[in-house]
Amino acid sequence: MTHISNVVRWFADPAHWNGPDGIPQRLVEHIQISAESVAIGAVIALPIGIALGHYGRFGNLAINISNVGRALPSFGVLVLAFQVFGLGNLPILVALVALAIPPMVTNSYVGLREVDPDVREAARGMGYRELAQLLRVELPLAVPLVMAGIRTSAVQVVATATLAALIAGGGFGRYVIDGFAQQDYTKLFAGALLVAVLAMATELSLSAVERLLVPRGIRLQRAPAARRATAFKTA
Repeated sequence: MTHISNVVRWFADPAHWNGPDGIPQRLVEHIQISAESVAIGAVIALPIGIALGHYGRFGNLAINISNVGRALPSFGVLVLAFQVFGLGNLPILVALVALAIPPMVTNSYVGLREVDPDVREAARGMGYRELAQLLRVELPLAVPLVMAGIRTSAVQVVATATLAALIAGGGFGRYVIDGFAQQDYTKLFAGALLVAVLAMATELSLSAVERLLVPRGIRLQRAPAARRATAFKTA
């Protein structure tokens, strides 16, 4: 209880809400590096995954990208990038982008491949050219899985961005690393709590965005399936 009360007092201290080391400033830094990493990762990953899924070729490439990405230790990539680029945001971006790419490649590929072949045939029968078929038929149907990949990447990046403080980066990781170095475990726990809350907020926010982007017809089709699955589990 003493430790919890210390954390509560730490958050209640106005000094922790002002200045360059204040929570609002660290929040902006954490969101900025995370958003930049996910955006760059999406620019790289989504075209690759969508192209592979649309044409149905080199499917092993998408799987291998995912496997390699999962195998790479984020801390190891960060240290390697630091050796190459030195201090600053660039090595942090390199490490976080490498972490963000695999889930988006895999999910966008799977989302496109799971589009019913009969739907593709129907689109071609209606005279859709290849690009129109991709943009107006396949991508809307693949949105749930594509967004799930983006959401997974974003949550992983937000959590891992804590490591940025190891090479003079900002964000909530500053509290964790500084707290550990100073043996100030109240600050360390407060920083870890802030990272966890931000990761959960990211998950919930992107889940809401996904619901907005999924076409209404697909939501209506998924709802009965979800109800049947729930009924099956409770039977």
